[in-house]
Amino acid sequence: MSAISPVDALAQRILEASLGAVDLLTIHVGDRLGWYRCLAEDGPLSADDLAARTDTHPRYAREWLEQQAVTGLLDIDASDPQAPRFSLPPAAAEVLTDTSNLSYLAPLARMFAGAAGQLPALLDAYRSGGGVSWAQFGADARESQADMNRPWYERELPGALASVPDLDATLRRPGARIADVGCGAGWSSLALARAWPDARVDGYDIDEPSIAMAVANTGADVADRVTFHAGTAALLPEAEFDVVFAFECVHDMPDPVDVLAAARRSLRPGGTVVVMDEAVAHEFTAPGNETERLMYGFSLFICLPDGMSHQPTAGTGTVMRPRTLQRYATQAGFTRFEILPIEDFGFWRFYRLG
Repeated sequence: MSAISPVDALAQRILEASLGAVDLLTIHVGDRLGWYRCLAEDGPLSADDLAARTDTHPRYAREWLEQQAVTGLLDIDASDPQAPRFSLPPAAAEVLTDTSNLSYLAPLARMFAGAAGQLPALLDAYRSGGGVSWAQFGADARESQADMNRPWYERELPGALASVPDLDATLRRPGARIADVGCGAGWSSLALARAWPDARVDGYDIDEPSIAMAVANTGADVADRVTFHAGTAALLPEAEFDVVFAFECVHDMPDPVDVLAAARRSLRPGGTVVVMDEAVAHEFTAPGNETERLMYGFSLFICLPDGMSHQPTAGTGTVMRPRTLQRYATQAGFTRFEILPIEDFGFWRFYRLG
């Protein structure tokens, strides 16, 4: 049996990638139209049933249901050939509808669908050196990042930070003050407030719609200890905080050195800055692993264009290697840089600056 040729192997890879792209887009459709959730709550359902329950058109519902069954995401009961009934298997329900599950990945499809909608603008940016801002990507991208990170913040973040004894002791101190820079929809800020009930948390983000989401997400149990601010790091008061966090945002910033310098100035004596960013390889190596491939995808279509939309810009992109962050930290006036011993936390790595 002859080995497959390089040409045939590459052609097969591109075909498989195309099939994956189709799956991703159909997952986006099912997510946005509420079809997965309806199947999880009320299934098995026929196309007419699904359309009636979600106020959508039965012909499109039927085509989507058949495609989802063909691609293996839905189960089908065809005992009535005229009105087959479709159901969402338990594993698919966890991955596509369970917003508290660490494996919840429907927002991943939402993120890339939001980027795909901006392809003409992205091509223009690639030609001109301009960018596509977070505001242009719109609700799909904004909500995707918030929804994909939420389970990790709510379920895993407190334990991860508590595993660093001196950091946990600082956060437990009565009257501790915490800043969450780049807080987005606020899930990280709220998780911190709930995990350390003696602390006060201030969340900051330049994206006003994200701050509006954060305010709306704030529960009554922490409303008296969490405050959200729309604006740049210039809002950070001096010598006010014991810990400043920056969760998955430094690589997006056009001015990371200025923001980190503002964070440093906002620390009380003995305070620290903790950065959580993508756990990319320490050095560029090609070919790379799946994490590298995914992060370059985020960078090409979302993070780098957003960073480039603000001038002047560092143009960091998603693939911010530890050496790059260390350089930013040194330029911002920090003398201490370490990678915290927090492992197996999704796609992320934790750094401490002091």
